[in-house]
Amino acid sequence: MRLMLPLGPARALRTYVIVLAVLAVTWFTWSGTVATVPHPIGAVHDGAVGEQGKSAYAVCAAHGWRPFSLPTSAARPRRVYDLIMVNDELDWLEVRLNTTFDDVDYYVIVEAPLTFTGLDKPLTIRDNWQKFAPYHAKMLYHQLQYPPNFNPPRAWDREDLQRDAMMLQVLAPGAVPTGTDPSAQVDLDTVTPQHGDVLVVADVDEIPRPDTLRALRLCEFPRRLTLASQFYYYSFQFRHRGPEWQHPQATFYDGPGNTILPVHLRNGDGGRGLSFGKGGSLVSKLFGVLSAPVTALLRSHDKAEMPNAGWHCSSCYATMAELMHKLESVSHTWMNQDYFRNPERAAHHVRLGLDLWDRESEVYDRIDGNKDLPQYLLTQPERFRYLLNRDGNSAGFSDYPSQN
Repeated sequence: MRLMLPLGPARALRTYVIVLAVLAVTWFTWSGTVATVPHPIGAVHDGAVGEQGKSAYAVCAAHGWRPFSLPTSAARPRRVYDLIMVNDELDWLEVRLNTTFDDVDYYVIVEAPLTFTGLDKPLTIRDNWQKFAPYHAKMLYHQLQYPPNFNPPRAWDREDLQRDAMMLQVLAPGAVPTGTDPSAQVDLDTVTPQHGDVLVVADVDEIPRPDTLRALRLCEFPRRLTLASQFYYYSFQFRHRGPEWQHPQATFYDGPGNTILPVHLRNGDGGRGLSFGKGGSLVSKLFGVLSAPVTALLRSHDKAEMPNAGWHCSSCYATMAELMHKLESVSHTWMNQDYFRNPERAAHHVRLGLDLWDRESEVYDRIDGNKDLPQYLLTQPERFRYLLNRDGNSAGFSDYPSQN
């Protein structure tokens, strides 16, 4: 008779991993795929979309998806929420709102009174609120609320707090957006998402194509979807050579315990729930460690990419002052030097579409007369000249050369 000896640490870990793998395979087999919205089948939303008049079946099949089925218990049609990270980019916010307004139900904007380094800053969106009056009906504004004694060592922690606040402080059950007018009351029943609603997570200059948003509304798509974007530099005159920009991201609302937080979605990490892994107890931490293999498998199974789904324009500034501020803010020592902060040199590089730091890997292809861009820009070419054409002595900057 053989005695059952206790498992050693290595063998116990190996056994644990095998068991988790078996459970994961069983779960995948049972569930079919986690890339679909797990709700009862209701009426399929079909019909004409876009100028081509394609049906939902045709639109979704083009991406390897199937039409979204609205649950029979749903109180309303599916919505699209655009969760925007914006600081003082007023032009970009206007371009985004105009480009996507017909295909978004609500824009969620959280503004912070402090910079990512903890310094006071103006509330630019609040102070310019009337500029966006035509879009107010769909804009949910919230001033970021900081936890008690919040003083993180990393700037990233402040950015993460602001991005996640778009869910936790605005859209989560019980959350109350501050709005720009403290006396105004927000109808929470009206703005709260329901199961299956689309959530887009983006920086303000990462703009989804309208056709992309229509497809997301119509289709069942993977839980972690990257909306790969055409990648431009300085303006839509210079396209970055290489892979597409790997943002924005999209997911769907699946309840407070199973919806991916914006930071996890954008970074491609973490679990699913709004509070997943947030517990500070020993049990919570131990569970997080032990469940890590399954979480990694879920992330891998959930992911997909939608190519040519939007536009992103990097270093697309209206003024030389903004560009100089960026060059003064870079963290890499070799890049943060007076040589690179010379306005004449910078204007020359922007004018010709050359990398500001002369990196051989960064190449931008010139596209004259480019029409693949947010159409709002073409309606006001003089106002948005800096986003269309960097030719000429000014390189498109409104404050260069200096008039002093």
